[in-house]
Amino acid sequence: MADGHPRRVFLLKRIMIRSAILAAIMLTQAFAVLAQGRLDQRPDSFVDVASVAPGLLVEARYAAAHNFVGAAIDGYHKPLCYLARPAAAALALVVQDLEPKGLTLKVYDCYRPARAVAHFVRWARDLGDQKMKAEFYPHVDKSTLFRDGYIAARSGHSRGSTADLTLARRADGQALDMGTPFDFFSPRSWPSDRSVSAEAQANRILLAQAMRKRGFRPYDKEWWHFTLRQEPYPQTYFDFPVR
Repeated sequence: MADGHPRRVFLLKRIMIRSAILAAIMLTQAFAVLAQGRLDQRPDSFVDVASVAPGLLVEARYAAAHNFVGAAIDGYHKPLCYLARPAAAALALVVQDLEPKGLTLKVYDCYRPARAVAHFVRWARDLGDQKMKAEFYPHVDKSTLFRDGYIAARSGHSRGSTADLTLARRADGQALDMGTPFDFFSPRSWPSDRSVSAEAQANRILLAQAMRKRGFRPYDKEWWHFTLRQEPYPQTYFDFPVR
């Protein structure tokens, strides 16, 4: 029994070490679950824009199948428009400004989860899926979507201060003629394009002026795309679902 004590001490130390490692693993997993829970929760700094902008119309294209993918997009569980509070407040002012003209805004997309962007990337790499080509990219080879900038691995929408939208009549919700549909992959969708009708050009100008007045900057490749100049999260890409 003289050498039994050191052996018992050695075994006890091994048990303690294993227990500590197991506890550390369990704690790490618990933190991971909590972190994932936080990632899946909408931050208090984001709001449903329709709740602060009476008269805003929401046609959330990515929550249903009428979009260039032809299916509901990952991360969109409800047809809602979320934006960071400053962007939501600014968009509400645009809606207010348009009311005397008998117009409002119709939004097609607002905050976009990073997982939705990843869905777009997977779709773009599947060159065999061409079911929505006739409507959204009739003159574009799908293999060039990344090169031409129509699809990207990251989107400013995920920062919470960008919206895709158009002008619509308040009386019946009818969108004004902008020359091309939303998400039409073509130079004809550039705000500067002159191949569209004079009416469409004028409507694009009216939309851009209304958005600029309240602090949004346009995008030179899409007439529908606007980002708040002083966005609160310029380097953060969120991934909480829209629900």
